[in-house]
Amino acid sequence: MLSFKNTAAKATIGIAAAGLLVATLAGCSMSSSADTSTKSSDTSSSAAAAPKALADIPALTGVDTAVKLDAGFAAALTTLGLTPGTVGTATLTDGSLHFPITGGNVKYFDPSEKYRPYVQGSIKHEGSGFSLAAGGTTVELTNFTIDPGTSKLYGDVAVNGTSAATQALLFNLYGGTLQPLQMDGDNAILTGTTVHISAVAADLLNKTFSTDAVKSQLLVGVATITVATK
Repeated sequence: MLSFKNTAAKATIGIAAAGLLVATLAGCSMSSSADTSTKSSDTSSSAAAAPKALADIPALTGVDTAVKLDAGFAAALTTLGLTPGTVGTATLTDGSLHFPITGGNVKYFDPSEKYRPYVQGSIKHEGSGFSLAAGGTTVELTNFTIDPGTSKLYGDVAVNGTSAATQALLFNLYGGTLQPLQMDGDNAILTGTTVHISAVAADLLNKTFSTDAVKSQLLVGVATITVATK
């Protein structure tokens, strides 16, 4: 992604990027009562011009976001008669869905300042997703975008191959159970962020499959995000 003059420079940038990743995902928290459908990481709540970012990853290139499916979510799918599947480059391994990171960027501003949100950017997963099928109807949720500033995950929705929504709010994220950063070579790994179905997604699924059993904030699973730091 970037070229460096020496090993020391590489190590410094790698550590800084890993630290930014911690700040980014630690900022992923949610309130069960807060469920809006508008991205807010693109703008600041302050009218002042944006200050200089303390850290910046201008181009994310990998690796993936994995979600270990919660047993309660799997049981709910069985009760509803829904069959899950993968879409595009997504994979299902040992009970975890994996979605490759294809792009995005993150900036981290001094949280002691008034500029908000102090974590801004996006983590993109284009060309992958998962499906839910029952009774001849298949819903595909794809092209996920994580917005760390709002702690929300957006994506495209298609029903039987026809687009139903573009970059709709699908899941809320909660980083209160985030575990300490781990490093695997040049990759930074963070696990513990929980993923919950949004009110928007719950309503869409209930209408599509003629049920009222999909509840807002239903726990889907626990996310592990692995990001290349250089």
